[in-house]
Amino acid sequence: MSSDNDRLIEALNENAGHYLKSGRLIEAGDTPFQSYEVWDTPQFGRLFRLDGFFMTSEGDEFFYHENLIHVPSICQIDPRRALIIGGGDGGSADELFKHPTMEKVTLVELDQKVVDIARRHLPKVHNGALDDPRLDLQIADGLAYVRTTAPAAGERFDLIVLDLTDPIGPAEALYTEAFFTDCKRLLSDQGALSLHLGAPVFQGERVAMLVTRLRRVFNTVRPHFHYIPLYGSLWGMACASDHIDPLRLSPVEVDQRLLSRGIQQLQYYNGDTHRAAFAQPNYIRQCLTP
Repeated sequence: MSSDNDRLIEALNENAGHYLKSGRLIEAGDTPFQSYEVWDTPQFGRLFRLDGFFMTSEGDEFFYHENLIHVPSICQIDPRRALIIGGGDGGSADELFKHPTMEKVTLVELDQKVVDIARRHLPKVHNGALDDPRLDLQIADGLAYVRTTAPAAGERFDLIVLDLTDPIGPAEALYTEAFFTDCKRLLSDQGALSLHLGAPVFQGERVAMLVTRLRRVFNTVRPHFHYIPLYGSLWGMACASDHIDPLRLSPVEVDQRLLSRGIQQLQYYNGDTHRAAFAQPNYIRQCLTP
């Protein structure tokens, strides 16, 4: 979580980490909530960090955003409304708008500066999604939005995406069983919650804890795992729902739905990667066993 002359260093736990060659610093500063940096790196192009943690980059964002969004949404029939908590870089919104039936995406970002940075420096991450007329951008506390604002407005969502920083500091309250329960109340009759869990090799206790919390709230919880280059590790995500199950779709069915929806501009996700992401090595099975 530091810079060492020409290296950007991030710890994965107290015993291990990884680094990238830094390149050129484009912008850095502090907001009321966090510190930020934008770099132009030789490996990934434009790269964004918050509080010293790698968030997203032009070169590898699709590893994260495509799987966070399409694993659950391809299981839904004509998804129309989605809520993103966090996600101010616009990458998740961009993937949601690839579904032709999507009518409205509400993006609730705590820090206006994150959105400003994305608009100014990360156009290859959001691809214009931050200015799509279907986007309802709210600069607000995601916890309050889910617990108070959305219920008062009678909102319901086919997909809720927690596109957040790690479950420490300000984001910690958004990974609790209580918050997952609040999210569940806002889901439609085909609704699902999608979120990232962390690195099972380096943060196994955290991954297991989050899966346990989700299982206390939802009938079906499907952890899935993908290598994220910027994060330096295999990374866990989860689809949680009372209504859909990603394992019910075969690779052929996934590819057919992508084709019928005209979703062809993907760099990672397809029918084979959908099914493969749920294949768990024994050490992950042991990690996730209560």
